[in-house]
Amino acid sequence: MPQAADLFGDIEATPKVRLRDYLPGLTVAVLATLAAASLTDRYGVPLTLMALLIGLALNFLSADHRLTPGLTLAARELLRWAIVLVGARITFAQIAALGPEALLMVILTVAVTIGVGVLAARALGFTSAFGVLAGGAVAICGGSAAMALSATLGERRVRQAELTVVLIGISAMSSLAMVLYPAAAHALGFSDAQAGYFLGGSIHDVAQALGSGYAFSPAAGETATIVKLARVALLAPALGVIALMFPAHLEITGAKARAAVIPWFVIGFFIVAGVNSTGFIPDRISTFAADTAAWMLAISVAATAIRSPLAEIMKTGPKPLLVIVAASAAAFALALLYAGLRIA
Repeated sequence: MPQAADLFGDIEATPKVRLRDYLPGLTVAVLATLAAASLTDRYGVPLTLMALLIGLALNFLSADHRLTPGLTLAARELLRWAIVLVGARITFAQIAALGPEALLMVILTVAVTIGVGVLAARALGFTSAFGVLAGGAVAICGGSAAMALSATLGERRVRQAELTVVLIGISAMSSLAMVLYPAAAHALGFSDAQAGYFLGGSIHDVAQALGSGYAFSPAAGETATIVKLARVALLAPALGVIALMFPAHLEITGAKARAAVIPWFVIGFFIVAGVNSTGFIPDRISTFAADTAAWMLAISVAATAIRSPLAEIMKTGPKPLLVIVAASAAAFALALLYAGLRIA
């Protein structure tokens, strides 16, 4: 069975391969992402969503073992470096601009949403790790967060099929939210500031949250951008906490448990965000790094989809999606509550 990203080495190491062995699978993942980008430019849908759909359409290629090294590289190593470069989206000044009250509410929303995901997962017969995966994806930044969380939790806790179901469900829910949530903000008579907080605090995908905000008004778009970036900035702290809560253990007789560690890519995220916050880095370089992260994440999503065990996904049924719905409802309710109480 194809394997998901595994941070702590929970699975056996693959045999050493030559550099050229990576090229076939990596080329397929890149070409799939280029096709996704073309459709994104034409229809305006998120790049990660199109990469996911095209990857699933190419799933039959997973039977060709010549592609395995390259697809594995794309799904694991590119993902980790993409998380590091996501820090280029963030400056600490952007987070401070929220103010202490709004920032605390964002932190509370992320924590509660993940908690609801865990409770819903346990109630439906899934593991707490799956609840963290689904709830964290809703709470932070959609598919990008799901990929990062899967890397931190490891294959022993989150199966490839579960990750793919979350990617599909989170894309569907975010697309639905992009249509319905701005309409709800208009119906409730929200001001620009209220709508910006509500949309930035509740919609899953970054591009869709920002697009919804600017569709409401330019001022709402600016607020939505700050709020959403605050959620993205919580990705690294969340990964660190989750790594401590779900330490890796070798379940082999005679092997001693490994100590919990903060993933290196989380530290890298903070370093990049810190350097970006100094203002010494030219905007064009920060923009290039952020764009590179988006492409690397999309390539990783495409590779993950190609490697996904579709038969196992079909067996899971709709129950995993209910966890995403429950977590989405929690994020929606908390963002709506704060926006409603916020002075226009």
